Amino acid sequence: MNDLSNHEQAIELLQELGLKEYEAKAFVALTRLPEGTAKEISEISEVPRTRVYDAVRVLETKGLVEIQHANPQRFRAVSIDEAAETLRREYEDRVDSLRTTLREVEPAVPTDETEVTHEVWALSGEPAIASRTSQLIDESDREVVLVIGDESTYTSDLRDRLQAAGSRGVNVVIGTTNESIQERIESDLPDTKVFVSGLEWLSASAEFDDETVIGRLLLVDRNTILVSSFHEGSGDGQDHEQAVFGRGFDNGVVAITRRLMSTGLLSTPDADA
Repeated sequence: MNDLSNHEQAIELLQELGLKEYEAKAFVALTRLPEGTAKEISEISEVPRTRVYDAVRVLETKGLVEIQHANPQRFRAVSIDEAAETLRREYEDRVDSLRTTLREVEPAVPTDETEVTHEVWALSGEPAIASRTSQLIDESDREVVLVIGDESTYTSDLRDRLQAAGSRGVNVVIGTTNESIQERIESDLPDTKVFVSGLEWLSASAEFDDETVIGRLLLVDRNTILVSSFHEGSGDGQDHEQAVFGRGFDNGVVAITRRLMSTGLLSTPDADA
């Protein structure tokens, strides 16, 4: 999407939010005009004039366009803020409906109520990993230990989740790779213990010709872990985040990670503070 113009990006984003191609093109055209006729919309949007009317009617039902019944008819888009809010509400309603519907779908096989205590799963992509990180923090009861290996993983959403965990009595400890990130987190979360991690292997290693960077290490209630790293993308020049997470106090992956993180904690002068 970075190679597209703002005009093309807007059309693509509107389609991702549920509009069809002609509807998206007609709406973007109207945002460029104080008001317009079907002919004017067609000229700007390259939507066939006969299809403009259908597209605008759909946009009107969605609350995105107003119609003046003159001769010829004239159309205008609602404000950008109003349109964005309308689409946001519709998107959220669809997500809520999807959640409810999926929960009511009958399982293909009987569910096993026995709790699984040993499991390791893989995730790929920043959105999925950030979502799972938030979920695990939200589920915490006693302790969250998070080592941030790459500053890009420290987002406003993550900050809010950590703050909420601390507010409900969870012991939150955060490790960083440098003092600048430490100062930023201490400013955001003044009641949270923050330290500069002694885990030097979180960063890329020139000594071993290893460019892998650990994105985040998360340990929740001493029985669930998530470890992510950044890998060079295939052809697009961007790094992609991948992760594994495991549950179960007896899980070997959990035990090893817990001990490594403890080593990083103990190697800092403030670890026992």
